Amino acid sequence: MTVMPVTQGFAQLLALLARGADPVEFERPVVEARAEGVDADDIAALEDAKRSALEVRSQLEAHRRREAELAALFQTASDLAALSSVDDVLSAIVRRARTLLGRDVAYLCLNDEAAGDTYMRVTDGSVSAAFQRVRLPLGAGLGGMVAEQGVPFTSTNYLTDDRVAHTSDIDNAVIDEGLVSIMGVPLKLGATVIGVLFAADRHERAFSRDEVALLSSLAAHAAVALDNARLLAETREALNSLEQANSALRQQSRDTELAVRAHDRLAELVLRGGGVSEVAAELSELLDGEVTVTVPAPDQPTSGPGVTSVAVVAGSDVLGELALTRGGTPRPADLRVLERGALVTALLLLFSRQVADAANRGRRDLLEDLLLDAALDGTEVASRAADLDVDVDAPTVVLVCAASRHRADSEQAAAFLAARHRGLSAHIAGSIVLLLPGSDAGATAREVSVTLGRSLGGPVTAAGQAAGSIRQSLVTDPVADGRPSEGQPNEAAAPRLPAAYATARDCLSAMLALGRAGQGATMTDLGFVGVVLTGGRSGADFVTATLGPVLDYDAARGTDLAATLDAYFGTGAHLARTAERLHVHPNTVGQRLSRVGTLLGADWIGPERTLQIQLALQLRAVLHAR
Repeated sequence: MTVMPVTQGFAQLLALLARGADPVEFERPVVEARAEGVDADDIAALEDAKRSALEVRSQLEAHRRREAELAALFQTASDLAALSSVDDVLSAIVRRARTLLGRDVAYLCLNDEAAGDTYMRVTDGSVSAAFQRVRLPLGAGLGGMVAEQGVPFTSTNYLTDDRVAHTSDIDNAVIDEGLVSIMGVPLKLGATVIGVLFAADRHERAFSRDEVALLSSLAAHAAVALDNARLLAETREALNSLEQANSALRQQSRDTELAVRAHDRLAELVLRGGGVSEVAAELSELLDGEVTVTVPAPDQPTSGPGVTSVAVVAGSDVLGELALTRGGTPRPADLRVLERGALVTALLLLFSRQVADAANRGRRDLLEDLLLDAALDGTEVASRAADLDVDVDAPTVVLVCAASRHRADSEQAAAFLAARHRGLSAHIAGSIVLLLPGSDAGATAREVSVTLGRSLGGPVTAAGQAAGSIRQSLVTDPVADGRPSEGQPNEAAAPRLPAAYATARDCLSAMLALGRAGQGATMTDLGFVGVVLTGGRSGADFVTATLGPVLDYDAARGTDLAATLDAYFGTGAHLARTAERLHVHPNTVGQRLSRVGTLLGADWIGPERTLQIQLALQLRAVLHAR
């Protein structure tokens, strides 16, 4: 026996094991020993050592492979613990299956319960788009068999394997991908198969029991990943639903609290006699915005960015509008509070309207009784007037007005104006009639024309006539009828209300006939027409209105410009003859007339003015003669 070559052979085998050489290299020590003529017993010993070395190598290789598989499974378990994305975990499992098994392609299919088949979810190593979109009917193809039966299945040559229920779609997809040998293992949740994990080669190759076990372990992890993802999704959905429910509950609680606060504060406001403006203030605070009230309702609803408007409605009547100005879109609860505010506003407006209607009826009835000269009891009238806050001792002005607007609108506007000035109003014989405190009939008529015109949005013609007080109108005195008592001039008379009403009514007719619609005036403002209509009763007023500045100048300076005017018109407006009549120089007459122009205005010499001035001069003479 040659010891040295055999010993060297054993050493070579150990070295080959140490570096993990290929199995074929383990033949070299035996071949070299034979070449050196080592005897048969030594050769047999080397053969035994070679077989032992190869067995050890196989075991070491199996251990290394098992360690790699366990590491992969451990990493997969770690991925499941992190589970940020189920797609990422499934992709990692398929990729590791392909790597650990050393196969060309790995892929994972999931069952579609609604469609009753299996569809491709993840692939690794695939190059065919048709293969990546394939769907497997349950029971068809290798994957369909695994999905239906729930057990692993392998085929070294899929296309020629008659154990498989082939379909043209599946076979074409396999051919397009170039697959030959395929192994599939089920993904199970309990006893339920939810999918299949595959490993495949593009050449014919068998699958070992260990490979089936490894792929099954990876499939189990994939099933856990899917189940964890489902549980996580359900948990998140449940948490989200719970959060939404909590949010809705909190919002409902806030809405309920807002509704209760709104109810309590608006109810308190109504009970303490608050008005519409206070409702708007309360709503502004409750809704954290600006609420405005428009009464009556605008022609067009208020609109604009951040503006929400609600109509104030009573039955079919739109009384006004509430408008909320606030950034963003109001919540339904805010809108309900605004609508509640509109309801309260409608109630307040109706109540105010009823109170106003009752007061207006009282004002109307009292004015009709006073103007129509009904037999009235002074004590009763004073009591009725006191209830309406009307002063029976103040001088008054009777006004008769014509408006272009609807009667209801004009009556309401007149009633409001009368109440504001502590007067009376009524609608008599087609006209608005007012009795207001005051002594300047012309100024009052002009003010009423402007005020009512602004309220009604159209022209209002107002004719005024000064009268005595209400109490004076009840005294049965001839002077009260506007007829002068003996020795008393007409201008000193205090006309009773019926007479003043008749004069104002005649004045209104004259104003409309003379084209003075939309103005405010008295009989005096109508000039000689007023004198004619009053039968001379307003003559002194006409003289004062026409010649007042001249007469005041004469009285203050002792001059007689009025006589100069009388002479000037008496000579046909001839300057020289006027001078002769007055026994003065013509220049003096010119200077006097210039002064008249300064006092009466530059248009005093116009035809209409000269007619008025001549009539006033003649009426003055008549009054002086009386």
